[in-house]
Amino acid sequence: MKKNPFLVAGFSLLALAAAACNTVEGAGEDVEATGEAIEDTANDAGA
Repeated sequence: MKKNPFLVAGFSLLALAAAACNTVEGAGEDVEATGEAIEDTANDAGA
């Protein structure tokens, strides 16, 4: 069975992300911070 390198990389990134967020609350805070950063960048760009 041949492994798809993108699938392996995707699961690896998912595992790293899960390890970085110890709780569901922590994951929510990370998503919120990312959204705020994108919003701030859009506001700075004048969008």
